[in-house]
Amino acid sequence: MILISHRGNIDGKNLEQENSPKYIDNAISLGYDVEVDIWFIGRELYLGHDKPLYKVEFLWLKDRINKLWIHCKNPEAVNFFRISDYDFNYFWHENDTLTLTSKKHIWVYPGKQPIDDSIAVLPEINNDDTSKCLGICSDIIKTFKYL
Repeated sequence: MILISHRGNIDGKNLEQENSPKYIDNAISLGYDVEVDIWFIGRELYLGHDKPLYKVEFLWLKDRINKLWIHCKNPEAVNFFRISDYDFNYFWHENDTLTLTSKKHIWVYPGKQPIDDSIAVLPEINNDDTSKCLGICSDIIKTFKYL
């Protein structure tokens, strides 16, 4: 089972810290993958959910390429990763039932499970059945560690 920290959260939402580089690195150091929100504005990359908050260098992303699930927050971010020479795992979605990531993982909106071999996003919201999932993305991912 792939365990994905939602924005760096592992044991509940932390709106002041989520999507910050240090918080993300902490989740990675504990062994989790991390879903991050990325903006591309004026040739710069930023982390942040509702707006760009933390400027990050491309090298920071590249050094974590195998641990990040990149949620592109604007069309410019999608295009940035699409033309990259590196194999980032990125996607765009809003309220879709599901979307495919660039690595062909099925990313499923909360409340839409079970879907075979998918990533269940925030299954705790609707008590989703995750038995058929390839992975889970959660704010409380620590609670899924021993399933």
